[in-house]
Amino acid sequence: MTANASSASNFALHPVAQQERVFNGWHLASLWFSLGVGLLVMQVGAYLMPALSTPQALMAIVGGSVVGAGLLAWVGKIGCDTGLSSAGLIHHVYGRHFAKLPVLLNIVQLLGWGAFELVVMRESTVAIGRQAGGMQAAYWPWLATLLWGGLLVALMTGSMVRLVRQLISRVALPLVMLSLLWLSWQFVGMAVQQGLPALWSRPGAGGMGVMPALDLVVAMPISWLPLVADYARYGRNGRSAMAGTWIGFGIANIWCYALGVLVALVLPSTDLVAALLLAQGGLIALSLVLLDEVDNAYGDAYSGAVSAHSLLPRWGVRGWGIAMAVCSTALAMVLPMHSLEPFLLILSSVFVPLFGVILGRLSWGGYQPGNVQAAVHLLPLALWLGGIALYHGLAAWAPQAGSALPTLALTFVLAFATRTKG
Repeated sequence: MTANASSASNFALHPVAQQERVFNGWHLASLWFSLGVGLLVMQVGAYLMPALSTPQALMAIVGGSVVGAGLLAWVGKIGCDTGLSSAGLIHHVYGRHFAKLPVLLNIVQLLGWGAFELVVMRESTVAIGRQAGGMQAAYWPWLATLLWGGLLVALMTGSMVRLVRQLISRVALPLVMLSLLWLSWQFVGMAVQQGLPALWSRPGAGGMGVMPALDLVVAMPISWLPLVADYARYGRNGRSAMAGTWIGFGIANIWCYALGVLVALVLPSTDLVAALLLAQGGLIALSLVLLDEVDNAYGDAYSGAVSAHSLLPRWGVRGWGIAMAVCSTALAMVLPMHSLEPFLLILSSVFVPLFGVILGRLSWGGYQPGNVQAAVHLLPLALWLGGIALYHGLAAWAPQAGSALPTLALTFVLAFATRTKG
């Protein structure tokens, strides 16, 4: 792959050559559906209950998924149109020197996400194993972490393009869809037995409004914003890249959030995995979903590798990918992985305004490939920092209004209105 070309060129900061743009809309829809599916998403869906009523939860899920996946697709279109990675877009908008800060923050958060995915995979593996009558020994969580981490390292030695075209779109996608269909069928059956009208009309207990819930749903696709261009740049055209990303991720996000809500309604539990295992055939279905979780960790490691390569191009993307996988595995073994909701919202506070400015600067003809990049572009920098302050200010002073969408809208409008024309 070009990603492993000579260290003299910075692959991350230059457009992908036209002959290497091999992803069509189906490839990107398959990729983003697969990345959108995860036990983590279902768990966040379960967080919406019992604070919200069932209609309120579904309203937040559908609205947040459509908007969040649309933002993801929008950035993906820009990545496809320009051929640039996420690091390349950040360099173009914020300046070649200052861009190193948000790129470095992206690497740190991708290491955290990669470790978090491995923790989810480890705990799910042990739960499945113990449900099947094994994995009782205390060393199994450690061993499971090493096994999943080893698989991640092995995947990083191969081609990302080949992985998406041959493994994810042809094998992983059908299997994970069958698993979700089976789990959905089982839990809808339980809901029918308990009485659908009663579950639908169940009032919310309070503690979370619809707009904060919308923020929480939007936070999941927004957490992928710093990654999407790394894959969309291989798209054949911007329209299919946008449609594939939007449709694939939007459907997966709605499905998994809604399944989490459904499980929380019919089998209230603090342990989502244990609840899923209670379904008939849940062991097999959950095992397939767990296998699909690997590509989430892979996505974090690959994009982290592209970002790291943009800062230190002497190492190729493959070498950085292996390093990211090893570091994520080590972190998964030593760091406590709790407080998921604050973690998601803190990430949103950084990357919502960051990409609001990027969208305002580069959408609709804003990208000028011949422009000389300054060391720092002060106005985009000021808009980004102001957007972070606004996000936290809204969360503190107007929590019922939500933070993500107002911040994104304002930073986009200001970045668009102040960009250089022509």
